[in-house]
Amino acid sequence: MEKIKLLIQNNRNQIIQFIRFCIVGTVAAGIHYGIYYILLRMGAGHNLAYATGYILAFICNFIATSYFTFRSSPSWGRFVGFAGSHAVNFLLHMVLLNVFLWMGMHELIAPIAVMLVAMLVQYAILNLVFRKK
Repeated sequence: MEKIKLLIQNNRNQIIQFIRFCIVGTVAAGIHYGIYYILLRMGAGHNLAYATGYILAFICNFIATSYFTFRSSPSWGRFVGFAGSHAVNFLLHMVLLNVFLWMGMHELIAPIAVMLVAMLVQYAILNLVFRKK
């Protein structure tokens, strides 16, 4: 019976953690998309606007992910892991963005589709980086 209670508690904690991840991700995505939209409207190319938004959102995302999502203190080790996971994620984003644009998706819709597809991959990677040992 004790093992069942522990399993339920662990699943509950993971669900809550995933909800916090979604909240932080939504805020970061809003920052990212807002910067992308502004720069695109100012005449920047898709890739420059998207990359700039990604980098600026990355900074906010690391701090919020550390404190809020995974309830851990930022550290250089976690920053390196976070940056590494985001390097993989950034490449995934850029490939998907260009594929969706090539397929004819509207330039204001493509980033939203990219973010939705990449979210689950990023959560899995970051869960490994921030998992308490």
